Amino acid sequence: MKGKKLVLSLIVGLVISGLGLYFSFRKVQFEPLMNYIVSINYWWTLPALGMAMISFFLRAWRWRVIMGSVEKLGFWEAYHPMMIGFMMNCILPGRVGELARPAILKSRKNVPFFQTLATVAAERAFDLIILLSLFAVVTAYVQIDPNLEVAVDQYTISSKVLQNAATAMTRLSIVLIAGIILVSFEFSRGLMERIILATPAILFFLSLEVQEKVRQKVCLPIVGIMNGIAQGFAAIKDFRKVLLCLGISLALWSLLAGTYFVMVQGCPGISMSVLELTVMMVIICFAISLPSAPGFWGLWEAGGIFAMVLFGVPRDEAAGFTLVNHVIQLIVPIILGLISVVMTGVSIRQISSAGEELAENNIQTTERG
Repeated sequence: MKGKKLVLSLIVGLVISGLGLYFSFRKVQFEPLMNYIVSINYWWTLPALGMAMISFFLRAWRWRVIMGSVEKLGFWEAYHPMMIGFMMNCILPGRVGELARPAILKSRKNVPFFQTLATVAAERAFDLIILLSLFAVVTAYVQIDPNLEVAVDQYTISSKVLQNAATAMTRLSIVLIAGIILVSFEFSRGLMERIILATPAILFFLSLEVQEKVRQKVCLPIVGIMNGIAQGFAAIKDFRKVLLCLGISLALWSLLAGTYFVMVQGCPGISMSVLELTVMMVIICFAISLPSAPGFWGLWEAGGIFAMVLFGVPRDEAAGFTLVNHVIQLIVPIILGLISVVMTGVSIRQISSAGEELAENNIQTTERG
């Protein structure tokens, strides 16, 4: 039954992605778009594909460093669950791939679910730091026209939308950093635990039996989750690991910007510098941070076309390049993820059990309490 549900979710995700692609380009003139896509020299996609593959190796290395505080993993032990997660994010709705890694490691190596999930959150924190830093650097050299808007069907990207997305990502980074500080240091975590465990006593109007149930079913699981997160973020307290992860993050995002530059070399009529293409990459990342279909169809195209129009690229060429680049960026994680599924023998049932693993972890935490 669970396998059928995931297959159904896969089908729904593919349908939504197909609809997103259709609605994104239904107002673009088909013939000029296809003529441009045909004119692209696709030999340049080969090095771009290779660079994109290397970026995922860098991601696996970074995650392995972060995971070292929870569980020592070999490179391939870290790589395969990560790629399966990225593949699921590309084809399934709700970005459920983020739960794949914790679910697989819980199933294969009995690593606590929330500790692994915390390391995935740490990864995202490093990505946010690098993207926000790149945004701050590039916007110092590039002025975004406040009146420029690009509409791709129901999606409209403007400087205001991008500023709001950047603000939201900044706030998220602050919350993540504050959360890391609060749960990583024993004093603050201990204070939070005492407050949480004392909460049932505040409910004086309830019977002692009900207060104890609140303590067992709510307070103790929350404390257990906090402890798991604290261990998952333990790598953050090692300054050398922080510097290493920041360095890896900068390298992988620079490599991804490089894939854009390589792709442009085979696209007639487009001349953009590495700096301008980095701006484009950051804008796309901000755009796809908004709710979207699996694979980010629609928002990716809106962000990419906005960025290229900003630098004087005609819309037909911008639409053609953005679509082809999007496909290239999705092909790599999907193919590598499918290979990882075959090589590891991970079943659909295992991947779909992420929610149950979460509930199981809560029960185990309660029992330990």
